[in-house]
Formats: sequence, C-alpha cells, structure tokens
Amino acid sequence: MSLRTIWNDFIDLAFPRCCEACDKSLIGNEEVICTGCRISLPRITADGIYKDIMQFKFVNAPEVFSTSSFLLFTKKGKVQKLLHALKYKGNEEVGTLLGFMFGQEMAAAGHLPDADLIISVPLHKKKKQLRGYNQSDLLAAGFSKATGIPWTGTALERIRHTATQTGKTKAERRENVKGVFLVKESISAKNIIIMDDVLTTGATLEECAETLKAAGCRKFYIMTIALAHH
Repeated sequence: MSLRTIWNDFIDLAFPRCCEACDKSLIGNEEVICTGCRISLPRITADGIYKDIMQFKFVNAPEVFSTSSFLLFTKKGKVQKLLHALKYKGNEEVGTLLGFMFGQEMAAAGHLPDADLIISVPLHKKKKQLRGYNQSDLLAAGFSKATGIPWTGTALERIRHTATQTGKTKAERRENVKGVFLVKESISAKNIIIMDDVLTTGATLEECAETLKAAGCRKFYIMTIALAHH
C-alpha cells in the first residue's frame, strides 16, 4: 500500500467525505456522488412517458426542435438534494459532474443533438455575484467536456432582475421573463443547445430561444438536468 493511499485513507477517516445525494461516506475513488446513487438516480429516458410532456411545454415555440431532461425532480428526493448542494451550498463539483454524466449518457445512447454550440441560461449579475457562479455554466461545461460540443456563458445576458418564478402560473412566468435577455455577442452557430438546471413550465427557456432566434439562430434543443413534474 502506497503512502498516498494510507494518507488518503487517514484523511477520509478524519474528515469523511459524504455523497451529496444520500449523505453516506464516500469510499475509495468516489467523488461527490457515491457509486450507488450514480446508478440509481431516476433517469428520464428519451422514449419514456415524459417525452411528450416535455415537448408540449414548447408547443408554441416551433423553433424548439427537441427537449431532454436527465433526471426526475421530486420533493425531498436525491435530485433535489443534489441541486440544493449545487445552488445553495456552493458545491460547484455537483454541477460539472451532473453535466458530464448527462453528456456521457446522451452520447452513449446515440441521442446527442446535431448542435453547434451550448448556451447556458444566464443569471442576473447581482444573483451571480451573490452565489459566486452560475450553476448552468457548470452544467454546460460538464456536458461540453463529455461531448466535445463547445459552450459559452457570455453570449447571452440577463439584463433585468426578476422576481422568483416559484408559485406563478405559466402565463405569469412568461410575463415575468419577457424581454429579460439580451444577445451580447455575434453568434454564427445556428443550431443551439440551451442548458439549464430544472425544467418547470419552460417559460424562461422559451424566452431564451425567442431572444436567440431574433439574433439569427434557427433551431434549439432544450436540455436540463432535471424535470420538475407534479
């Protein structure tokens, strides 16, 4: 047994690392999410029961070619715990790992879209300063690393701080985000993946697509780590 292994075992004993999904101690080479949780997290398959539900959210946006989510979000479930760690506990590794896992599994299944660029949904600068990072940037970076599709977190800007979408109807959510985005850079890519953390009504993502469409983009693939379905 090497000195490094002995030292790592000592560190794990003195300062146990825990899985962000189940709180059990990580062992060996496990990082962030334990092996059991990585296997058992509730996937959403491309041809499963949620396919039509997701696509119907963008029925009024024909430029949205397809919609995909990686995991099913349920209250008090493991996916909620992971996203809470990402957004409120400062664990940036959760974001890059989930994005990477999503990209790996999409590629392995042959379901990667024919996209030129990934654009992450931006936070308002005040919210980003408060959190220290944009969680959607981390997801996009992980997905890009797994797939080779380039990403940018600077092409789109949120120019107006909005009230939380929680508790609003779909119509209220659409009104709340109307005109909040601005394209800051020239985008030559035409087929775009728009990456975000959770798909609820789709209002924010639809507004992103509308803004990018006005800038010359033509086809959009909505991709989120989680689908909130009630």
